[in-house]
Amino acid sequence: MRRSLAFLLTGAVSAALLISTGAMAPPPQDAAAYAAVLTDPDRPETDRARDAARKTAEVLAFAEVEPGQTVGDMIIGGGYFTRVFASAVGETGRVVAWQPAEFIGFQASYGEAIAAADAMDTVEGLRSPIGAPAFPQGLDLVFTAQNYHDLHLKPFATDTASKVNAAVFAALKPGGLYVIVDHAALPGAGLEAADSLHRIDVADVKREVEAAGFVLEAESAILANPADPHTANVLDPAIRGQTDQFMLRFRKPA
Repeated sequence: MRRSLAFLLTGAVSAALLISTGAMAPPPQDAAAYAAVLTDPDRPETDRARDAARKTAEVLAFAEVEPGQTVGDMIIGGGYFTRVFASAVGETGRVVAWQPAEFIGFQASYGEAIAAADAMDTVEGLRSPIGAPAFPQGLDLVFTAQNYHDLHLKPFATDTASKVNAAVFAALKPGGLYVIVDHAALPGAGLEAADSLHRIDVADVKREVEAAGFVLEAESAILANPADPHTANVLDPAIRGQTDQFMLRFRKPA
């Protein structure tokens, strides 16, 4: 199954997504290239049922995921994107799945998720502390969904985000990508919103990641929801699963 997915995807992810630095990316035109990934029977049905809401094909296209790549899934949560990436990179690729040790200690399900990821043939699980992700060198892509704001939670040191961004920069190949999806806070909300609402101002993310040496290449409104008031905790049942989310693609200079 993995070889057939790789064959279908090879060459299908075009440069059509590239836009001028800082401009808003249009919806990807080649998301259909990932149809075989979404229907991969190796993925749980519960995952496939979430694909439409998470716009998974469009996210994969924006992240320019291709067969044979080595992808770092940063703070995997329940492992949804780890499993997607394993299907997308195929047997010739590799996924490095990082679950911070603090998350594993906080909730049993996080430990179960990284154990399940580790059991997959093409996935390597990492369990290092949140301030010291032990990414291997030579990654093509580091991706994180709805978790960048966690780097600013109160239990963690104030320099956690800068340490993680530096580790990502060091781990990526020259020209490699760093893709961040997260829940949007109101402009100027401050980093306190990460702890109180589990949201973050997109401007703060750009500032921090660019400070690590990355160049902002593209951003997308694919996951936007203007109806979100941005003032509710993302776990509030009234907004959960319907938050306004931004998506940013940074590149490590070649």
